[in-house]
Order: sequence, then C-alpha cells, then structure tokens
Amino acid sequence: MTRVFSGIKPTGHLTLGNYLGAMRQWAAADQHRSDALFCVVDLHALTVDHDPARVRRLSRQAATLLLASGLDPELCTVFVQSHVDEHARLSYLLECVATDGEMRRMIQYKEKAAREQRRGGSVRLSLLTYPVLMAADILAYGTDEVPVGDDQAQHVELTRDLAVRFNQRYGHTFVVPRATHPRVAARVMNLQEPMSKMGKSDDVGPGIVYLLDEPDVVRKKVMRAVTDSGREVVYDREARPGVANLLEILAACSGGNPEALTDVYESYGSLKKDTAEAVVEVLRPVREKHKELCADPGYVEGVLREGAERARGMARPTVDAAHRAIGLLPAAEG
Repeated sequence: MTRVFSGIKPTGHLTLGNYLGAMRQWAAADQHRSDALFCVVDLHALTVDHDPARVRRLSRQAATLLLASGLDPELCTVFVQSHVDEHARLSYLLECVATDGEMRRMIQYKEKAAREQRRGGSVRLSLLTYPVLMAADILAYGTDEVPVGDDQAQHVELTRDLAVRFNQRYGHTFVVPRATHPRVAARVMNLQEPMSKMGKSDDVGPGIVYLLDEPDVVRKKVMRAVTDSGREVVYDREARPGVANLLEILAACSGGNPEALTDVYESYGSLKKDTAEAVVEVLRPVREKHKELCADPGYVEGVLREGAERARGMARPTVDAAHRAIGLLPAAEG
C-alpha cells in the first residue's frame, strides 16, 4: 500500500482550518486507502518560546482531537513524535546533508527571523533547522505521499531534495516522497483577515474558529466575518477575499462548489447564516467524540503508546540503514 505521513503541531488549539484542510481528509480517505501515520509533532513546538506545561496539554488535546475527527487506530498509526527517537536520530544525519543556504531560503524562517530582528531579537537555531527535522519525520517511514497545505509545499520539496542527495552520495536509502493537496479548502483563511491563514498559533481572535468552540461562539464569529465592498455574492479570491473565504468554507462543509454557490445567495447575510450553521454541524460530531474520549484518558494513552511502538518498528530499519550508509560505526551487540 501507499504510505502516507502527516503531522500536526501542538502550538495552539486546533482550528476549523486544520480540520477542513487536513484532518477530515485523513479520516475520510487517507487512513482507508493507505498505510497511514499521523503524528503530533511536539518537537516542532519547541522552535519558539513556549510554556512546557502548555505544550504537553496541547499535545494531548491534539492527539485526542485526531481520534475525535475519525482516525481509527485499527486502520492507521497515531503517535507523538518525541516518543519515537528515530526522528531525532535521523534529523542530525540530514543536517549533515542539507546546506545553510537551503535553510535560510525557507519562507517561514525568513518571515519569522525578519519579524524578530525588527523587534531587536533573534529566533532559535531550531527554527532554522526544523525543516530538516520535518524531512526526517517523513523519510524515516519510507513515505510515498505527504498531504500538505500550500504553505508547507516548500518543505516537502526540501525533503525530496535531501532524499535524492543522500541516495546519490551514500547509496539508495530513502523513498523520495511527493506532496498531495486537498481538492477543497486547502487553506482556510482568517474570518477577520481573509488574506491571512486561519492559524492555530494565534491564541485569541474573532477570526479563528476552534474545533472546541461552542456552537453559539462559532455562529458569532462567522456572522461577524469581514466581507468586501459591494453587495453581490461573487467568488473572486483576489478582489473579494472575504466572500471567497466564506464560500470556500461553506463548500467544504456542504460538499459543494464555491463558484456554484454564488448563484444561491443574493446577500452576504444569508451566506453568513448558512455558513455558520454548516460549520456548527460539521464540528458537532468532533466535539461530541472529544468529550467522550476525555472521559476515558487511559484509552488515548494506550493508543499513543501502541502507535509509538508500531512507528518505532517501521522507522528503525530505515534510520539504522542511514547511519550505516553515511559512515557511522554500528554499536556492538551483546
């Protein structure tokens, strides 16, 4: 079977964008058609200033929401990145293959480093090198496909480059993966800033719908969404980003087409109302299942323990092979 790997970073509460852009696809399709691994990539959460207790809390919440969204541990592997040492073992080897120039060209590093420099500070070294850790996450499992949003496509390209370079220098060791993109709602935008992604790292904001928001909170956020000048409901990402975002969210929730939906609505108000109700209904089963799982924490812990054991068994042969290929002396047994 095709092997799929994807991860979610516990840097904030998971959002509607995470669900529509990734998690729902993982549950509805990827875990059924492939040998799939889904990981809470907690090591990536350490690249910025953080509260240790909060990272642990959000990691557990993210894992629980992955299960609540429909991931079945009988069909796929759900685990936490730091529970499998092979990620860190392989990351250093790939740092020895990557170049400084490649790292500094990564868009997210450039943007965050520039922002910190303007404030008179600097970013952590791990922010510069984390795309290599992401490559290790993927390559350790012989991954064929990586479902990602547009903002992560550059990192998958880097992963491909590192895999090819390692294979050419040290012998064929890694599968060269490819990125795949969701058909609809690959990038849900902030309801108040429709030119910006609905990001989970922003802890507060009326433009972000969180998976665990109460229905009335969801309705209020959607009804207050920024729209555009004019009154016609037109799907145009460039000229009408606010309306386009609502149409894409509604289409993703209802299974429709954002362009076709423009014929249904004559006002922004009716579009917002239907979008709000569609979001509430899409999130309802997730919230209910999350509540059920929180009442049985031992189950979630067991899933993560078994998932880590299974993931470790998949990754270790490849990572051991990479250690041998690059020239490291095997440890003596016995």
